[in-house]
Amino acid sequence: MAAINRALDAIDAINEAVGTAVSWLTVLMVIVQFVVVIMRYGFGIGSITAQESIIYMFAIVFLAASGYALKHDAHVRIDIFYREASARFKAWVDLAGTLVFALPFCAVVWLTAYPDVASSWRVLEGSVNPDGIPYVYLLKTFMLIFAALLFLQSLALALRSILVLRDRVAPQDA
Repeated sequence: MAAINRALDAIDAINEAVGTAVSWLTVLMVIVQFVVVIMRYGFGIGSITAQESIIYMFAIVFLAASGYALKHDAHVRIDIFYREASARFKAWVDLAGTLVFALPFCAVVWLTAYPDVASSWRVLEGSVNPDGIPYVYLLKTFMLIFAALLFLQSLALALRSILVLRDRVAPQDA
């Protein structure tokens, strides 16, 4: 039991650290977007690299923070029944949703993204724009990071749900 709790805490810590770190990209994204607008409309200067960097930052935040969002129960859910339900009902819903949707989804994303990411790394794929960011292969790697972090946090959610259902942990601790 202690080993399971340590593993769950480790998964939480990983997603917490990654989510907190990449959240700072949202601040940088706003600043870069502001600079791009001022440069373009104030001085008539455009920058493909700056514009692509905004896309990179958005993608990284979205992909890398997905496990963090699941950890904090921030994913979209229709919670008409869930919000007021008992801890056991929530545990059943979380377990079923994780086993039927989240874990298979992560596996499909990994299996379909891996060949593209590997190919991108083989050729060190860069931007199609002449002045673009030459690190598309790094950006594509975040598809695998997304699948891995979301898989881990989904697994943690499933295990916590099982612990609640087996009365091994207090529902508020889950």
